[in-house]
Amino acid sequence: MESESGVEAKTYSRILIKLSGEALMGEQNYGLHPPTVERIASELSRTHELGVRICLVIGGGNLFRGIQGVTHGIEPTTADYMGMLGTVINALAIQSALESLGVQTRVLSAIPMHEICEPFIQRRAMRHLEKGRVCIFASGTGNPCFTTDTAAVLRASEMECQVIFKATKVDGVYASDPTIDSDAKRYESITYNETLQKNLKVMDASALALARDQKLPIIVYSILKMGGLQAILEGGGVYTIIS
Repeated sequence: MESESGVEAKTYSRILIKLSGEALMGEQNYGLHPPTVERIASELSRTHELGVRICLVIGGGNLFRGIQGVTHGIEPTTADYMGMLGTVINALAIQSALESLGVQTRVLSAIPMHEICEPFIQRRAMRHLEKGRVCIFASGTGNPCFTTDTAAVLRASEMECQVIFKATKVDGVYASDPTIDSDAKRYESITYNETLQKNLKVMDASALALARDQKLPIIVYSILKMGGLQAILEGGGVYTIIS
């Protein structure tokens, strides 16, 4: 069966979704927009009802970006750790929204914070996933200098996910910014190496290289289109696949 993009659809039972912190802002310039958080949680809940095991990695750019902190004089390592704390706030927000819909979740942090979430232990996380809980991974890799994109690929590999879904504001990978260039070419499929060589900035280079080495396909789709994720999982939808 083929999707609207012309790419042969596959059935995935275990996925990792990489969600940017900015996706939680809605139309705001900063922070969390509760209706947007609830809408995303509802989308995840419907996907969970399909029987799909879900892992989730969320960025922290809606609260703090390490690179921006450095430009304001904050020491780089400290700035990166501040960004990791932002991902924990976002993870707790999504957890609360999902559990209000009856979806069991666990937040697992690469930086131990026993009072508010579990430490990331791979075997424990696998057990949660096997029990049908949504696993939300916070604090990136727990190390400075690595983005949450890299954390997403790392966790997807550790959790034996079949694919990474990269949720963005556009419905795939484009040759140029479609919000600026109305004639921008959208790729139906593209290789890891082409994405790196063309500097398409879907993910950072470290994350793409790791995904290539782990043979983890990346599906880029729009988080703004309601039902977009389920449509892809059911054999339709519009997206770009990097493989």
